[in-house]
Amino acid sequence: MERLQKILAHAGVASRRHCEELIVQGKVQVNGAVVRELGTRVNPLTDKIVVNGRRIQLEQHVHLLLYKPTGVITSVTDPQGRRVVTDLLKGVKERVYPVGRLDYDTSGLLLLTNDGGLANKLAHPSYEIDKVYRAWVRGVPTAEKVRKLATGIRLEDGMTSPGEARLIKVDAGKGKALVELTIHEGRNRQVRRMCDAIGHPVITLERIRLDFLTLEGLAPGQYRPLTSAEVDRLKQGLIQNKRDGGRKR
Repeated sequence: MERLQKILAHAGVASRRHCEELIVQGKVQVNGAVVRELGTRVNPLTDKIVVNGRRIQLEQHVHLLLYKPTGVITSVTDPQGRRVVTDLLKGVKERVYPVGRLDYDTSGLLLLTNDGGLANKLAHPSYEIDKVYRAWVRGVPTAEKVRKLATGIRLEDGMTSPGEARLIKVDAGKGKALVELTIHEGRNRQVRRMCDAIGHPVITLERIRLDFLTLEGLAPGQYRPLTSAEVDRLKQGLIQNKRDGGRKR
């Protein structure tokens, strides 16, 4: 059972807000009866839902893995006219939305879907989904600073949750180092702020993995659909993480 306005929006009728207006205006029927109450829950698989005299057609769930390049906004629209991630999805008819976000200057793995339930769980920190980043930073962090990245950094919005961090490579000639971080939160510009906090600002940043999913086989700007097996594995992992109380196995 899902909220009626959510089902209408996912079916491509209109935006969530406009769907709410249609309901209040009495333009939506469920099993032959007009429904005006927002938040009414219906079963999209068994209930007959009609808008302005036409039965809605439910969209199939779509799950896409995109290799987001830098210089693209993680959004479906941008008032300033900049490129958004959905501009890269040529041939995708369904209305999909990003799961979480990557900054304009950050590249890497981004999921897009119209499966709201899955998206909300993947983005929620309580499920502790691994998000793995590789950052070239200025200077070479000491072992102690790398340890702090892993155990937690105090930012202006509080301590970061424990994760993992390791030094991958040092380019002494250019005065920079490659650091890999695994986090489970999704705070705004979190990795960049963590690196700033230890005195090693990020030069370039890329997300290379989300849970078990990687960028293998994709170039920047390319995408692919998840297989049914991958979607099932994501869902099972979420169930297991929640069962474990958010503790990683």
